[in-house]
Amino acid sequence: MPTLAIERNLKTLAQLHTEFKLQPAEAEDFFEEWLTMLPSLSDAERSGLDQIRAQFRYQFSEGRLGEETIKLIVLSPLLQLAGFYNPPFQFRAEDTIYLEIEADERRYRGRIDALILQERFWVLAIESKETGFSLGLAIPQLLAYLLASPNGDRPVYGMVTNGESFVFAKVQGGAMPQYELSDVFSLLPRRNRLYDVLQILKQMGEIVLMVD
Repeated sequence: MPTLAIERNLKTLAQLHTEFKLQPAEAEDFFEEWLTMLPSLSDAERSGLDQIRAQFRYQFSEGRLGEETIKLIVLSPLLQLAGFYNPPFQFRAEDTIYLEIEADERRYRGRIDALILQERFWVLAIESKETGFSLGLAIPQLLAYLLASPNGDRPVYGMVTNGESFVFAKVQGGAMPQYELSDVFSLLPRRNRLYDVLQILKQMGEIVLMVD
């Protein structure tokens, strides 16, 4: 069975729709988790988020930032504030996943930049890009990773970021998997949208713990 790289061979939503029967969700309440009942933030958390944004803006003022820089100055401190480095969560970097199409005897392989787990269940899969990379082009890659989740019929969540902007995704598995995306949260406006990002990250962690 030939193995193909997800990043190079699954670049469009149309491919995911055709090969994996993935479809946009029709129900308006399919992905309400990023909208409702979000946890509140402490003053210390808001201060930490303000510092992350200030550091990003300072570094970004000199030009494009690479993927590894984004992971260090934005993603890592965000995950720290979300509590994803503490029990009961486990953190994995560059985790290899596989997607198989048995009828065509074809397999895809990818490496998730960051994966948060709670025991055997995926909490959040994260794809990080450099600042010049379009999030729209990264979304098919993220959705392909989410389709590889071992959560069965339970929903799985993802986030893609280029440091400057953030988008969340939800995939519900099954014979006809569905997906939906959140709004785009940008660090460029005056209001610090990292507040929203952290609230959503914490919400996703709480959802998995409640279901478990």
